[in-house]
Amino acid sequence: MKSYSFQKLSIVLLGFGLWHSAVAQPPQADLTHHDEDITGISIETETVPVDDSVLLEAPKELQLEFPYDVRLVKLTLRNELRDWVDIDFRYDPTIQEKFLWTIPELTAAIYYTADWAILAMNDRLIRGSFSFSFGPEAQSPSVIKESEARVLDSIGAGSSTRFVTPPRTNIILNQDQPNYDPPFTIKLEDKRGEQPLDSSAEPR
Repeated sequence: MKSYSFQKLSIVLLGFGLWHSAVAQPPQADLTHHDEDITGISIETETVPVDDSVLLEAPKELQLEFPYDVRLVKLTLRNELRDWVDIDFRYDPTIQEKFLWTIPELTAAIYYTADWAILAMNDRLIRGSFSFSFGPEAQSPSVIKESEARVLDSIGAGSSTRFVTPPRTNIILNQDQPNYDPPFTIKLEDKRGEQPLDSSAEPR
């Protein structure tokens, strides 16, 4: 009886010890999260166009200058509707501080955003972005983004449902209707069998 009680007490204490160690231990950071910039390199990076700038006309190229040699592994360009611009970016393993990329002629848009990613020291992946707008009636991208955020907040006010902007829909007009073959064919035969049809014959 004493042995049973001792075993029961040991199990309870063991469970309490495991629970206490789990509660007392502070949460650990996600070791697989590599794109958090603890180096500050994204702040020290200089871009052309400058982030949140308003230009008179569309730029002809994108430029990034980092504080030290890095590998540029990603460079994309999109407008406010997330339509991607094909800038023909190709990864080059060469490490350098300054990158210059020629871009095609940009169409009118509210603003554009360039997203980049680099491999810094110890092959740490760091991401960054910069936005710009251009044209006679252009506004600062930060002002536009703040206005969009207020609209989304007003839509979702008082609701636990998060509003997500729906994807763009392409409507195709004047498209030919598809042709479908019937799955079977109905063959109609004369119920009178082999008797030939003769218009001059008298009815029965």
